[in-house]
Amino acid sequence: MNTAAPASVEPDATPATAAERAASGPSVKAEAAGFEGPFDLLLHLILNDKVDLYEVSLSDIVDAYLAEVVKLKNCDLEVATEFLLIASTLIDLKVRRLLPEDEALDLDEELALWEERDMLLSRLLESKTFKDAAQALERMADSAALIRPRIAGLEDHFLALAPDLLENSTPEDVHKAFMKAMRPKPVTNVGLHHVTAVKASVTKAIHEMLLSLPNGGRLTFRQLTDHVADDVMEVVVRFLAVLELFKQGFVDIDQVGHFGDLTVEWVGSEQDRDAALTGIDTYEG
Repeated sequence: MNTAAPASVEPDATPATAAERAASGPSVKAEAAGFEGPFDLLLHLILNDKVDLYEVSLSDIVDAYLAEVVKLKNCDLEVATEFLLIASTLIDLKVRRLLPEDEALDLDEELALWEERDMLLSRLLESKTFKDAAQALERMADSAALIRPRIAGLEDHFLALAPDLLENSTPEDVHKAFMKAMRPKPVTNVGLHHVTAVKASVTKAIHEMLLSLPNGGRLTFRQLTDHVADDVMEVVVRFLAVLELFKQGFVDIDQVGHFGDLTVEWVGSEQDRDAALTGIDTYEG
């Protein structure tokens, strides 16, 4: 059935640079009836109907390629993989053209075939994009090789025109400048007059409550802070003092209703108050 002329495959000469290799295409060439050139270009021409698939003898191409591989001492795995990929694609296309088409082909299968074709075309376009980019980079590298960079700093004939920084300076002047640079800098004293002293303390507030609560009966927190109501810090400190006394079990706290007044009542004994007054200096709250 196949009367095509025998084909031969030969490896390309290895380009000098990676850019030249990418620009020159794959390192495998195919020679067949009516076509001679890179193997991926053969595939591209077949897809565009510029080379008849029936005129290409795939078996001769594969045999010639294997013969060349045997002659080579080192086989490029990347080139061999690319050859197998494109050869298998060509075989698949040729088989589909030789076999009779199924008239009852399912729509999904037909769409799958078109999807495979689109993927193959996208791969060819992607390959062309990278080749064009490699050629552009190669041209840019060739242009950059002709550029001579400017030498940093002044050129030699301008060095004599630079001013002498030590002109009219005596050794004594240099010594004075050195001593001035090495003289310790004065320590800056930061004043604390702008810092407000903290007058309120939880310890002092606990001491006041230990003196007033045991004999005061049931008092509201508002009554305990009535004399310092204008100072928010004092109110907060006394609230913390009440919580500390409640934590130690000396007072009981109650509140009637939401947002109602807090009532504080002493529940400790006289000995508890004396012990609390004695240990108040060790409070760390």
